[in-house]
Amino acid sequence: MTAERIVIALGGNALQPPGGQATAEAQLQTVRKTCEHIARISGMGYEIAVVHGNGPQVGRIVMASEAADTVTPAMPFDVCGAMSQGYIGYHIQQSLKYALNRDNRNVPVVTVATQVIVDEKDPAFKSPSKPIGPFYTREEAERLERDRGYIMKEDAGRGYRRVVPSPLPKRIVEIEAVKQLWDRSIVITCGGGGIPVIEKPDGHLEGVAAVIDKDHAAELLAENVEADILMILTGVEKVCLDFGRKEERALSRMSLKECARYVEEGHFPEGSMLPKVEAAMKFVRLYPDKKAVITSLDKAVEALAGKTGTVVTFN
Repeated sequence: MTAERIVIALGGNALQPPGGQATAEAQLQTVRKTCEHIARISGMGYEIAVVHGNGPQVGRIVMASEAADTVTPAMPFDVCGAMSQGYIGYHIQQSLKYALNRDNRNVPVVTVATQVIVDEKDPAFKSPSKPIGPFYTREEAERLERDRGYIMKEDAGRGYRRVVPSPLPKRIVEIEAVKQLWDRSIVITCGGGGIPVIEKPDGHLEGVAAVIDKDHAAELLAENVEADILMILTGVEKVCLDFGRKEERALSRMSLKECARYVEEGHFPEGSMLPKVEAAMKFVRLYPDKKAVITSLDKAVEALAGKTGTVVTFN
């Protein structure tokens, strides 16, 4: 029997818990715990690839680079994204390999620096929506808008964050390399949604100042590798309607039709649950016999067993 393929999208809480220290050391400690769950999934016989976010990390790299511009030239935004992809991938790669070895499983783990092509005419460039970096108070946000020209938006009741364009991914440049590595290793790819690039008429690739949503990138990867399951791990066990309100309702299953209705009713915030649901919808729309699962990291194994999480299916 052929092993089922899963593309796992890791949310920010799997890398850096809310309220935790924004240091590389603190992130590594969190990633080690995260990778114990991923190793368990691999040990269940699934073939997996890992996609991760980078919102807080790339924001801090950009801030550090801009703050030091009197000493050394600030790095372009796409280069900062590549830097975040490298060091987050390194942490996951190191931690996951350790967890696998501890279970006596000699499975190679590799990080691929991944470029993802976007459309330079994507309307997202005119309407930034992707939160990056830390949270700020309203007063701090207003000062950053005034002093640095940032675009700041309130983020799901948690404070204000800088937002940047979030164009949809069109093509994974290194997909053939990922496919060749798939059968022999666990691949960490499309980190931070991938380094966003546009393709020029002569075939030249050029980086752009944007962050691709990692859930949409994970869905595109799932399409490309013909995954059986798209698993999106976030900070909640199940998708909820009326989230945070007295009438909050957790959902164990959603059909494509139900998803569309809930999106239309405005249940899912932009930059939070909306891209996760949209990615799940796209996957099951293209592959009606497959499913997407949205759940929390600590419930991932149970969700694969059908015990929890929100399963999104065509019907």
